[in-house]
Amino acid sequence: MAGTLYLVPTPIGNLEDITLRALNILRSVDIVVCEDTRHTVKLLNHFEIQKPLISFFSYNQARRLPQLIEALRSGKNLAVVSDSGTPGISDPGFFLVRAAIEGSIAVISLPGPSASLTALVASGLPTDKFIFLGFLKRKPGKMKKELQEAVSLGVTVIFYESPHRIVKTISLCREIFAPETPVVLAREITKKFEEYIRGTLAEVDENLRRRSEIKGEFVVLLSPLQK
Repeated sequence: MAGTLYLVPTPIGNLEDITLRALNILRSVDIVVCEDTRHTVKLLNHFEIQKPLISFFSYNQARRLPQLIEALRSGKNLAVVSDSGTPGISDPGFFLVRAAIEGSIAVISLPGPSASLTALVASGLPTDKFIFLGFLKRKPGKMKKELQEAVSLGVTVIFYESPHRIVKTISLCREIFAPETPVVLAREITKKFEEYIRGTLAEVDENLRRRSEIKGEFVVLLSPLQK
């Protein structure tokens, strides 16, 4: 009998956000599949969980995917985690889920932490309709097209950005859209220095440029265009 593939969300900053069910699943499975074993072993050690870890990321997914599916077919239960948040969102977990479904292997997703949704509900922007873009394309031309298409839908637009690129990205948004477009930046969510930067694109752009140092991963939320 085939095993089960569990999708287990992990904290995005505050370890107290892990659920009892997530801990129970991590303790019960045969293997934990993760992006970075060095990162995940710290999480497991904190909760005194010892399990075999297998890395699964963009550079080894083609080689590892058949091995993981074979393990599931042999009856082993696997838990998939990302470095933080819900696995399968902006990480290779999607490919493992799809392969498991195609192989008629049971997939169970646990609810839990998500940076995009946590930021959305605290942003003050409309939450009834939204689109999540993950990480934007790197080239300015492609990024511009991606943003224009998303904003034209008339919904809140959410994406992730690194501290090294946030100034350039917000500056590009200011060029594409009206400077008075409302935007919210969420950084260090659930951590000690959690911060929400709210304002227009012009105001937030200037706010970032005044900072001598920018740290923490960002969730960027753009308000729907007013029609």
